[in-house]
Amino acid sequence: MSTQPQAAVGAPLSRVDGRLKVTGAATYAADGGPEGVVHAVIVDSSIGRGRITAVHTKAAESQAGVLLVLHHGNAPKLPYLPNPDSLNLPGERLRAFQDDVVHFFGQPVAVVVATTLEAATHAARLVRVDYRAEETRTELASASPAGEPLTYARGDAETALGSAPLRMRMAYRMSRLHHNAMEPHATVAQWKGKRLTLWEKTQWVASPQAELAANFGIPAQDVRVISPFVGGAFGNAGRAWPHITIAALAARETGLPVKLVLTRRQLYFGTGYRPAYEYEVQLASTLGGRITAMTHEIRSETSSYETFAETGVMTTGQMLYTTPHVSQTYRTVPLDVNTPAAMRGPGFSTSAFAIESALDELAYKTGVDPVELRKINEPASDQSNGRPFSTRRLRECYDVGVREFGWNRRNPKPRATRDGDWLIGTGMASAVYETLRRPAKAQVRLRADGTALVRSATSDMGPGTYTSMTQVAADALGLSPQKVTFRLGDTDMPMAPVHGGSLTMASVGSTVQAGCDALRRQVIALAVQDPRSPLYRIPVEAITVRAGRLHVADDPGRGETYRQLLVRNERDYVEVQGSYEPTESRTSMYAYGAVFAEVAVDADLGLIRVRRMLGVFDAGRIISPKLADSQAIGAMVGGIGAALLEHTTTDHRDGRIVNANLADYLVPVNADVRNLKAIYVDGRDDEADPIGVKGLGEVVLVGVAPALANAVFHATGHRARSLPITAESLL
Repeated sequence: MSTQPQAAVGAPLSRVDGRLKVTGAATYAADGGPEGVVHAVIVDSSIGRGRITAVHTKAAESQAGVLLVLHHGNAPKLPYLPNPDSLNLPGERLRAFQDDVVHFFGQPVAVVVATTLEAATHAARLVRVDYRAEETRTELASASPAGEPLTYARGDAETALGSAPLRMRMAYRMSRLHHNAMEPHATVAQWKGKRLTLWEKTQWVASPQAELAANFGIPAQDVRVISPFVGGAFGNAGRAWPHITIAALAARETGLPVKLVLTRRQLYFGTGYRPAYEYEVQLASTLGGRITAMTHEIRSETSSYETFAETGVMTTGQMLYTTPHVSQTYRTVPLDVNTPAAMRGPGFSTSAFAIESALDELAYKTGVDPVELRKINEPASDQSNGRPFSTRRLRECYDVGVREFGWNRRNPKPRATRDGDWLIGTGMASAVYETLRRPAKAQVRLRADGTALVRSATSDMGPGTYTSMTQVAADALGLSPQKVTFRLGDTDMPMAPVHGGSLTMASVGSTVQAGCDALRRQVIALAVQDPRSPLYRIPVEAITVRAGRLHVADDPGRGETYRQLLVRNERDYVEVQGSYEPTESRTSMYAYGAVFAEVAVDADLGLIRVRRMLGVFDAGRIISPKLADSQAIGAMVGGIGAALLEHTTTDHRDGRIVNANLADYLVPVNADVRNLKAIYVDGRDDEADPIGVKGLGEVVLVGVAPALANAVFHATGHRARSLPITAESLL
């Protein structure tokens, strides 16, 4: 931990890359690459399962500007070596153009490369593909799971359920959700000899690097991935999808740099999504609301060729509330769909809807206030492993939320509060998300002009990595943020983990802190050993750095600047590499939250409006309150979408997603959003990592949908157990 003055960390600093973004100077994946790029457009399958019997390309190839049409019949065979650095999902990743098998509607079956995007788009429509279609399976409810389920048990849940004075059984369903980030997935691929460079939309530059190295059978060091800006991702840019291999293959076959940008429609088939879930809960309690047992029967969709399972969906039921007897079974159901992916709050947000709705149902059944019910069942330690919590300020979140939201002013009776034609309801839910840490490295360079450059191969899909890392570095080096430049998004930089799971601040932030601390100490050592320095022979621990000036802590007048010291010693720069390796913890580490919501429901039409929402979060040390608010409010907007608007509609005859566009796949807009607020309880978690953070980006979403669902029940008296809650479901 640094003993430096903390001036930048905790300050509401505006995004250091904000001006680049609002002026259009930021270069996203489709903006990158060399001059002379040609354009690729993917042809998608029009059946949900079967085999390709013929690909007719003459009409496309005859069009002006068309350079190449690739498909399984003429594409070179690729090695597709095992990729140990991938997500390592059970099964086999999709192999582009390597065989005639169609696994899902929208699977890439050909690609057209042309000198212009218009020519490639037109020619792609002229490619005709014949199929031998087979029966398509895309309905979760009617399909059977495969393989052994994931299970967990403690105590004897069945016996406890049978002897409980109060027993409830509820079934919940969550629709498939798509990420719909502002920036579509895009790739520019260029070969120079045997070396491949990729300008790519990704949350983890190491992922496409490893994937393409494995697919083409080349060393990873021969693949460079560049991704300085990401226009939103929410999880589905955390792994490499087949289109990057298609772009690289097209570039190799044409000998030209190739740009491939997925259309908005193709994003629904070509990249991942939050899978649909069925979640059945049995709950036993005393008449006073103390939980004695819970069982969880969970089913989710996955593809037929890979098994995607979110183990986090089981975690909440194991540790959030005191529950002596727990039984969980989680089954994945293979369907003729593309492989799902992590989406903000993966697993935890799904289980939160079921568990927090069930807790709300129990509250009304027992007559115990929903907040008090949760306090009654607050555990003293993590029952899943017996470990103490590193920090757990969930009670404080409840208390702050009750006070700031005005919870105690509510009439607890459902359908009892009106405002003209509107039924008014309030609801709340708890939130939890695991605190993850991964190894990371960063290069720190202090130049003779008193400025610093910090580099790490992490990403910034929106939470503000550029800014938060600048703040940490600035304080550790004793510089103003304006004197620090942070660079990211390039495999040529020091290694960093995936930018997801709320682990970037803890992991990369800790290595930036370590590197900057080490560099500052190195420069101080140079000063105290320099007879020409005013700090000569001063004890190292007595020196601090502020505004680029080294001085004695209790004698600010005695010191000199970085610039003076380095110039005098003829040093152009000083450089170190910081690293962070998380140690095994003996505690249970999570971030927590309590979300409170007020809704209005039209009594005749069933229309739902969110009037206000408050989230109170225990996320450890807050590096940047302005960025934290951006994350929390953005998550509330996303939670409104999940609770009230977003869902995929599939034509089960062929697996086609009917609403694969932003006109029919509804997301919240400005008119849906009002009066959203976040509060962060004080307290760092030094058990978690050296900078005391616990992760924020996921936990702020987790409790939103159940809080809204519980508010809708309070308003209407109707319990919605399926998301999204539509007007039709309330009529």
